[in-house]
Amino acid sequence: MSNYRERTWAFWALNTLLILGLGLSAGCSSKKNQARYAASTVGSNCFAKAVPTTGEGGLAWGNTLSIARQKSLNNCVRYAGRSGGTPKTCQVVMAKCKN
Repeated sequence: MSNYRERTWAFWALNTLLILGLGLSAGCSSKKNQARYAASTVGSNCFAKAVPTTGEGGLAWGNTLSIARQKSLNNCVRYAGRSGGTPKTCQVVMAKCKN
């Protein structure tokens, strides 16, 4: 009699785990994948790179050269601060637009 109870309990436990697993995976499958980084906008053909005297610099894309330069400086300040560099010394060292 106890063998029957054990099999019944195991049957329900496995079915419950299966249903929960399928339910959780089905709930996540409809979500869109989102980029975790700032991807370049479609049509952005200008880029700029800014670097500090110490630390990490920043590269950015933009629709115009001035937008790319400003984004690059902002990224440089952010990354230099995170890497232990000198954010106040960021300068744009390269800025170009593709044709």
